Amino acid sequence: MSTTRDPRLGEASGANLGDEVRVRAMRPEDLSAVLRIEKASYSMPWGEGTFRGLLRRVDSELIVAVAAGQTVGYAVAWFVVDQAELGNVAVAEDWRGRGIGALLLEEVLDCAGRRGMREIFLEVRPSNLVAQRLYERHGFREVGRRRNYYREPPEDALVMRSLVPPPAR
Repeated sequence: MSTTRDPRLGEASGANLGDEVRVRAMRPEDLSAVLRIEKASYSMPWGEGTFRGLLRRVDSELIVAVAAGQTVGYAVAWFVVDQAELGNVAVAEDWRGRGIGALLLEEVLDCAGRRGMREIFLEVRPSNLVAQRLYERHGFREVGRRRNYYREPPEDALVMRSLVPPPAR
């Protein structure tokens, strides 16, 4: 597989995929594909207005993974002082298990490093073992629990944290 990135996003990393995957900044024209992935991935999906609002914010990064001419995943993070929050990461169902989620997470960590963040947090369902394993492979550890965080279906959230590696030179 070859991987390319938007020059504004830094160097590329690999994934287990036969097609070229390009990671770049999300644009408004990506929203219809992103919303399809969002709705297929989450029981309480964000709406278009949420994504449009985040696209306007200077304290957030929204990125997409593009393969075979289509948007196959995305990630959203925001940054406050020296802390980052991974808001969402999702991959289209047909493209899961190929390393795209890892590629997106690595890009978020790189963005956080370039922005001078020291740590990054996220919430994940205890039942989402696949996501937990991905996060653990990237240095995240459970640091807390938010009771009744999710509503559909009701479930706590595990709060996970990782130190942000310094930016790659």
